[in-house]
Amino acid sequence: MKALDELTFDNRFARLGDAFSTHVLPEPLDEPRLVVASKAAMALIDLDPAVAETPVFAELFGGHKLWAEAEPRAMVYSGHQFGGYTPQLGDGRGLLLGEVYNDAGEHWDLHLKGAGMTPYSRMGDGRAVLRSSIREFLASEALHALGIPSSRALCVIGSSTPVWREKQERGAMVLRLAHSHIRFGHFEYFYYTKKPEQQAELAEHVLNLHYPECREQPEPYLAMFREIVERNAEMIAKWQAYGFCHGVMNTDNMSILGITFDFGPFAFLDDFDAHFICNHSDHEGRYSFSNQVPIGQWNLSALAQALTPFISVDALKEALGLYLPFYQAHYLDLMRRRLGLTSAEEDDQKLVEDLLKLMQNSGVDYTLFFRRLGDESAALAVTRLRDDFVDLAGFDTWAERYKARVARDGDFTQEQRRERMHAVNPLYILRNYLAQNAIAAAESGDYSEVRRLHEVLTRPFEEQAGMEQYAQRPPDWGKHLEISCSS
Repeated sequence: MKALDELTFDNRFARLGDAFSTHVLPEPLDEPRLVVASKAAMALIDLDPAVAETPVFAELFGGHKLWAEAEPRAMVYSGHQFGGYTPQLGDGRGLLLGEVYNDAGEHWDLHLKGAGMTPYSRMGDGRAVLRSSIREFLASEALHALGIPSSRALCVIGSSTPVWREKQERGAMVLRLAHSHIRFGHFEYFYYTKKPEQQAELAEHVLNLHYPECREQPEPYLAMFREIVERNAEMIAKWQAYGFCHGVMNTDNMSILGITFDFGPFAFLDDFDAHFICNHSDHEGRYSFSNQVPIGQWNLSALAQALTPFISVDALKEALGLYLPFYQAHYLDLMRRRLGLTSAEEDDQKLVEDLLKLMQNSGVDYTLFFRRLGDESAALAVTRLRDDFVDLAGFDTWAERYKARVARDGDFTQEQRRERMHAVNPLYILRNYLAQNAIAAAESGDYSEVRRLHEVLTRPFEEQAGMEQYAQRPPDWGKHLEISCSS
């Protein structure tokens, strides 16, 4: 394991030059202090977890110190926000400190969010507040633990720096890790500003560093786009299967790698509601839970438009046509496993759809239903879960179909069934009220709940002794928390 001064930098994006980013130094936070750190994320860059408790750790990730080899850059990009094109966005409060590579040869961006003003701050102060930084940290690590592709979060650094939002809050920084922070909006920026040389340079950069296997194909750029389509289809299938709502699926928040990116007003479903809107600012429900699938395709279409200098329109349309089949295949595979099924039958899609309709009309807890479904045999489980439903006759009909389907699936012991289902159905998820409880404690100076919740969420499928309170249905107040983009 390495000390902080032993990281090896290789700043590949910075070498693209000033057309792609601007050199900016972080603005230090007052009295930086560690709120929480992820040992698993630290391990990605071979960092010794013990260094998180040292003063220099908070100073580095609180903007007071900088590695000599780091080249902090604010990236420029544009994007479609709520369907409308914004010509220039960029890192308004984030900085790419640099890229480090670990002993396995993997490159990781060190991206500091809340680092102060940049040329792209657009009248903002460049700061992030403690609550949003904690939420992003917890979500990044929780999604990874669930098997959902995501950027990672190494730490949150708190401070005494005052930041004004709806009220005065405290500033914080979160250090994010990803193999790249390039977004759909990067390609849109160079396309719409008519800078073909820079756009070609960006495309080569992404192809060479992140999709090198596509070089072997007859049309490398087309092969890369197809891979991006499939990765995003798989990511969104996992969002839908586990009830995750991103909240702000603007094209500038979509990663070129197909990972969950830029957490704002996200939420996991409590009661199943296909029409759930987690973003208080999303008045028309553009990014509602059920709209995430078509919006994913819409965003890929926006990227496709920006790639027309490299790929024919017909080929792009054909690749886009793969999105829904990819999505449906990944989603149905996940939902079969969540139902404890190991084989495929033609009517499985209908079985899933009918269950979700029953859940929609009954306010059934999405996560706990699937967990409890695996606790016992199919017959006993549906009997115990029956009282959660309003339409008892409808549920009884579905339950008979489900029991028959399980019987046809194979001859498994109940222990095998439980083990298999509990491996894909989490007991613990990042419910909004749990995050809010941790944030409230942290804002009063007590970081223990943030750290405890983080530890629980790193093992979402394992029952953990003494952590029963994290696996309960939320109180009524916890189901109606309003989350906005204000952070």
